[in-house]
Amino acid sequence: MIKVSLVSLGCAKNLVDSEIMIGHLHAAGMSVIPDAEKADVVIVNTCSFIDSSKEESINAILEAHKGKGMRKRHAQQKLIVAGCMAQRFSKDLSGSLNQEVDAFIGLDQVTKVAPIIEEIYAKERGAKEAPASFVTPRSTYIPDYHTPRFRLTPRHFAYIKIAEGCNHPCTFCIIPQIRGRHRSRTVESVVAEARQLVKEGVKELNLISQDTTFFGMDTWEQRPNPRTPVDSSRGTALTTLLRELNAIEGDFWIRLLYTHPAHWSDELIKTIAECPKVARYIDIPLQHISDHMLGRMQRETSGAYIRDLIQRIRAGIPGIAIRTTFIVGFPGETEADVDELCAFIKEAKFERLGVFRYSQEEGTRAAKMEEQIPAKVKEARWHRTMALQQEIAREVSKSYVGRTLKVLVDEAGVARGEADAPDIDGRVYLARAHPVSEFAEVAITGYHDYDLLALPKGARPAEYKVAKQAQ
Repeated sequence: MIKVSLVSLGCAKNLVDSEIMIGHLHAAGMSVIPDAEKADVVIVNTCSFIDSSKEESINAILEAHKGKGMRKRHAQQKLIVAGCMAQRFSKDLSGSLNQEVDAFIGLDQVTKVAPIIEEIYAKERGAKEAPASFVTPRSTYIPDYHTPRFRLTPRHFAYIKIAEGCNHPCTFCIIPQIRGRHRSRTVESVVAEARQLVKEGVKELNLISQDTTFFGMDTWEQRPNPRTPVDSSRGTALTTLLRELNAIEGDFWIRLLYTHPAHWSDELIKTIAECPKVARYIDIPLQHISDHMLGRMQRETSGAYIRDLIQRIRAGIPGIAIRTTFIVGFPGETEADVDELCAFIKEAKFERLGVFRYSQEEGTRAAKMEEQIPAKVKEARWHRTMALQQEIAREVSKSYVGRTLKVLVDEAGVARGEADAPDIDGRVYLARAHPVSEFAEVAITGYHDYDLLALPKGARPAEYKVAKQAQ
């Protein structure tokens, strides 16, 4: 039996690809083990979204090769590079990593990983021969409900990839070139997967794609009337999906991640408000508020549109927590642009916010723009915006003190509320043990910047006194 060890890097979308590969390896009768030293094959599922992720991927590949050289018992161990970096740079890497890597596989080969491994073993390559490349030029694959998959997340939450690819023209982003055009799954496929996950005990369904709000817009047949323009049915498939997911029996959350602001509609806002299982949380990367920057980024939105959208979302969904991200240091960004961004952050008071330093990515239009910003200036702008958000985060966290929250317990003593997505947001630290992977009602007694402190709902006054003294 061939033993395979897999290293998964990057975002949740990449994690789902890793889960699909492992599912197919199991289906083929191969064994997937955590210990790379004992594996016959090591797969590194890479990310290449920005420079730091490419560096992490290269380091993981070199580390795997270094270990391979030290493992005398497995001198014939194979090293396969998969994922976004393989899809994007396999031709370049086949030369620079000729001695380290045995094969490259792209995004469309995640379901073919087992026969590829068998092929690599069947054909021994020569010392000067380039690594085998199974990467196809344009990615078109999309998973379905019947796709074999082995979840790598804890038993109580899962990611559901509802679409793949992206149609947006953002000048800073390489994703459309890597993952191809947007392609949606059917509502029926997603609902079937969700129903099975809830049956298995999953308490949180995280809906992901490159642009979740574009779900179904690429499929003519899913429009209420195929003769109507795209804009008149904007968001119909997503709202249908949310209502059908909300109708599944059980106690669980539905979380919307990676929503593009250009595709929000009043119907989507209304649907979220009317579906109690949809978490009062949205992830909506805005990237900037300055019209000057939004235009150069080709974000298909304006500052006025964004301000109006945030106002409509807050008015239409009481208690909503909004997560967003911004980019500072984009080519041509002025101090006036940064001032406007900071003023907007103060005004909007986002519950969750992250800021990225612009990364000059090869192959993007922004990389060729004039007025590139020096690294020191990017760093200063990042510190300025994050310091501002830290103050707001403290205010937001303080507002929870004295309230009762429903939380999902991730591990002993650690939980998350509706306003906290896995791995990226804050945590709720529990002073008393609660069953892991279950919901609990807790009283918030204190906070530390982005995190909250809690006791069980209905705790004795003496416990609150002790908790307060410990803060």
